[in-house]
Amino acid sequence: MTSLTGTGVLLRFSLRRDRVMIPVWVAVNALMILSMPSTLKGLYGTASERADLLHQVATNASFRALIGPVFDDSLGALTAWRVGVFAGALAAVTSLLVVVRHTRDEEESGRQELIASGAVGRRASLTAALLAAAVANAVLALLVVAGLAGQGVAGAVAFGLGIAAVGMLFATMAAIVAQLTESARLARGLTAAVLGAAFVLRAAGDSASTDGSSVLTWLSPLGWLENLRPYADERWWVLLLFAAAVGVQAFVAYELAGRRDVGMSFLPTRPGPAVGRLGTAGALAWRLQRGGVLGWSAGFFLAGVVYGGLTDGVADLVGDNENAREVFERMGGQSGLTDAFLASMVGMLGLIAALYVVASVLRLHGEETSSRAEPVLANAVGRLRWAAGHLTIAFAGSALIMLLAGLGFAVGYGKQVGPILGACLVQLPAIWVIGGLTVLLYGLAPRLAPGAWGVAVAVLLIGWVGPALDAPQLVLDLSPFGHLPKLPGGGMEWGPVLVLLALAVGLVGAGLAGLRRRDLTT
Repeated sequence: MTSLTGTGVLLRFSLRRDRVMIPVWVAVNALMILSMPSTLKGLYGTASERADLLHQVATNASFRALIGPVFDDSLGALTAWRVGVFAGALAAVTSLLVVVRHTRDEEESGRQELIASGAVGRRASLTAALLAAAVANAVLALLVVAGLAGQGVAGAVAFGLGIAAVGMLFATMAAIVAQLTESARLARGLTAAVLGAAFVLRAAGDSASTDGSSVLTWLSPLGWLENLRPYADERWWVLLLFAAAVGVQAFVAYELAGRRDVGMSFLPTRPGPAVGRLGTAGALAWRLQRGGVLGWSAGFFLAGVVYGGLTDGVADLVGDNENAREVFERMGGQSGLTDAFLASMVGMLGLIAALYVVASVLRLHGEETSSRAEPVLANAVGRLRWAAGHLTIAFAGSALIMLLAGLGFAVGYGKQVGPILGACLVQLPAIWVIGGLTVLLYGLAPRLAPGAWGVAVAVLLIGWVGPALDAPQLVLDLSPFGHLPKLPGGGMEWGPVLVLLALAVGLVGAGLAGLRRRDLTT
């Protein structure tokens, strides 16, 4: 038996387990990319408008930091500029989730030990996980090439391969981190932190250079993607950098996998006893989730600072382009371009905060399915008390990160502090509706609880892509965020806010009632 025996069977099993997650993430990414050419054509339909855009980006360091430099005025090049960084980051997130789920997650739950007892090679599980990520990235690349070929085949191939290469680079990076840590949650967090550092390096480099030539840009894989320059005299040799990095990281991951026992890690777990009081279910929930809360808080504060710093330049970037102005106003209301930009950016952070609340609520599901909840509930701790600790972190944590986002806007923009804080906090009812739906699924049908990710991604897609595609109001109204008042600038409407709050309370109550009555997952 070789070290790869059983890889094919495990790959089929992995793809079957991810038959919902992978298609959803790939479809969202592909739709975001393929919707851009028609949107940009409507925004910048003439050569003079596109030339003016290139000039504005070249002279606006803040927007280069957010999106990157633009190298040509064709629709293909503008598409690569507008969504390249975000598409690469989304492919990276998809890949790291897939790899960690089928490596460290399996070991942490004890399933890998059962699998290893059969005719399975030592490196088969790692290989199957990387191949599953490769399948997801290959499908995404094919969709991008097929959808953008009309703008130019060479550019479409370069763009598709570049995005897939970013995904595979972070897939192999996640494979290394999964060998180093004993916790799947820590493995995901550390790999995501590297992705965040890559975004910061690229942003810092692009703000200092108009052509992506900064050393800081070249230190980031996201910077490699933009320097591939799809639709702008493609630099095919950049793909060799990706291939070399993926090959080296895969080699390191395989070497580490062959030198440790199943369930063990190279970075030892900190020994007990735990410092501080853990006398209540709430204290335990905070101990388990505090890393996530602190990470999201820091990220939202920095995002607020960045978006706040962009606000003064938005009028210069849009200029006299009425189509671009209409998109901002459709996303943020009709109260002037600056207020519309602020409202749209706050709304985007609210959509992302919905992902936090889903992840935090689903920590209950993870504790239950990994059998860690049973020892806690075997003591004098009721189910509702146990759940309340995690739900407090989820719902109060979402309020905290939105408040810090508002403070970040205040630091970056320096104006309208009160209205911006109000705009951030008014997002909470819609965020809590998504959290309440997650509680409902977990309480009544725990097997369907991960489906809350699909709901959150669908809401994100409606709020992000819907206005740019001029989607019907009926579609936009499917999202709870579509019923919120557009602040700052718009009028405060308490009716929809109170209805969403009542809906969130009802969903949480129904979910807790279901949790109280059903059996725990075995």
